[in-house]
Amino acid sequence: MLNYPNQIKKQYTKNINYANRGMDLEAIINDTNEYLLEHDIALIYKKPTPIGVVKVSYHDNKQVIDKAYFASQSTLDYNGLYKGKYIEFDAKHTNSRTSFPLSNIHPHQLKHIRSVIRHNGIVFLIIQINGLIYLLNGPDLINFIDNEKRKSIPYEFIKEYGYLLEYNYSKGLNYLKYVDLIGGLL
Repeated sequence: MLNYPNQIKKQYTKNINYANRGMDLEAIINDTNEYLLEHDIALIYKKPTPIGVVKVSYHDNKQVIDKAYFASQSTLDYNGLYKGKYIEFDAKHTNSRTSFPLSNIHPHQLKHIRSVIRHNGIVFLIIQINGLIYLLNGPDLINFIDNEKRKSIPYEFIKEYGYLLEYNYSKGLNYLKYVDLIGGLL
């Protein structure tokens, strides 16, 4: 409940749509990447989902896709260049308070993460859990998967090995601070 002058009271409720629960995180990352591009700090883009168009119609002189299919499996959400290094990452969200389910990472994504590591790129996940946002380095993720039998990453592991990201209204999410650290770019 917010109290305004002249005794006006307004109550706001937040509607949560769990179908798009990761969209808020993606919006924050997209705004951050736009800031980084505008200030010539980094070139990082959200990759489009590859689709094959089957049927198109025209409405008001605009093409509208009526029927399409996924042309291939997508890898990770974002990629680009920062300080001469290739970086790639994915945004993930979980409602679980105790762990991050590994089922949120598809097998082809894990294969791709391993490939980026093998080619000396910088790869990581940005994970939103318990209302906080962490960066989890790709090698730490792979090490956990290769050495643990669990089907989820405990929140305690994320807190210990991940980097808690801060949000600045004008600059966005400070993930490049930790890319400098994990990528040896300091």
